[in-house]
Amino acid sequence: MEPDRILSPDPSTSKSKPTESEKEKFIEWEDYEHEVARLWSLSSSLNESKQKKQNFEQKLRSLIQVKEEALSRLNKLEEMKERVEARKLVIERIKGQSKVAAENSTKEEERLSSEVRSLLVAGTALSLASKQLQDSRRSLAGERGYVRLTKLQKKLRLRQQFMISQVSLLYPIKISAGPSEEQELESFPSSSKSGNYVGSKPVNQGSLTILGLHLTMTPFTKMSFFTDKKEVQRSASALGHVAHAVSLIASYLEVPLRYSLRFGGSNSYIIDCAPSVESSDLLSSTLLTANTKPVEFPLFLEGQDTTRAAYAVFLLNKDLEQLLNYIGVRSLGPRHVLANLKELTRTIQSAEFLDS
Repeated sequence: MEPDRILSPDPSTSKSKPTESEKEKFIEWEDYEHEVARLWSLSSSLNESKQKKQNFEQKLRSLIQVKEEALSRLNKLEEMKERVEARKLVIERIKGQSKVAAENSTKEEERLSSEVRSLLVAGTALSLASKQLQDSRRSLAGERGYVRLTKLQKKLRLRQQFMISQVSLLYPIKISAGPSEEQELESFPSSSKSGNYVGSKPVNQGSLTILGLHLTMTPFTKMSFFTDKKEVQRSASALGHVAHAVSLIASYLEVPLRYSLRFGGSNSYIIDCAPSVESSDLLSSTLLTANTKPVEFPLFLEGQDTTRAAYAVFLLNKDLEQLLNYIGVRSLGPRHVLANLKELTRTIQSAEFLDS
């Protein structure tokens, strides 16, 4: 074979593309077998390399898949671990709550036990009280019960009626019919328990007498140098009689008077144990500092302040009003002392008092 020939390139075409002589490579025949063997070995190595590459790629894919599965399982394990921790926290909180609930239930059980014991004691007391009530009902239902109580109450009313009739005889209140005549009028104007007055018109305060003495209120409002001293003494005596009658009637009726009395005939006093601000305005400045102490007011004018004496008459009429209210009758007014006393004795001596 001919040796390799190298042709010089054409300057005009050297920059465009190689010639056919540049692409061709001439090999000696002796080296052809070696070259073929080398190429065959290179081809085998290349195929073997490709096969190894494919095997490596398969192993790498399997490893990547295993790694991904491992990572996925690891993430799941982390999630499960977080859930377990959360469950542990919830369980701890529930344990705390259950412990508090157990303590509360123990306290509640103790409280309920004490209440049950109290209920048992109360039930025993209630059963005893019920038994006593049944015994009391049986005793009241018999002849010695309510009927006997009613009879005793009627006897008491009759006794009170008799005693107060003695008071009315001791201190008779009459109506002055003329300058020198006095008579006790049975059709004395009275009031029913509803407060409506029946009979004739109300009698003037000046026309009533107690033991023949008039009770005149004029000296208590207009006291002067020319005031009749005898009239003042008669009024004081009349007020003393009224005070004594009121005291006796209150004791017979067993009524504690709001304003107690200190009886002294024509020099009697009435006591205000708790004078109010309004009543203190009527007193001197020395009484304003001690308005919580009992204060005595005179039921007479001689040597006394007219304001204090007038207030004493007002308190005496309040005692009469208290007694009238006790028997269910309204007062005739704050200026009708003798009329209220007459109405009190008349109502007590009537049949209505026995049925009340």
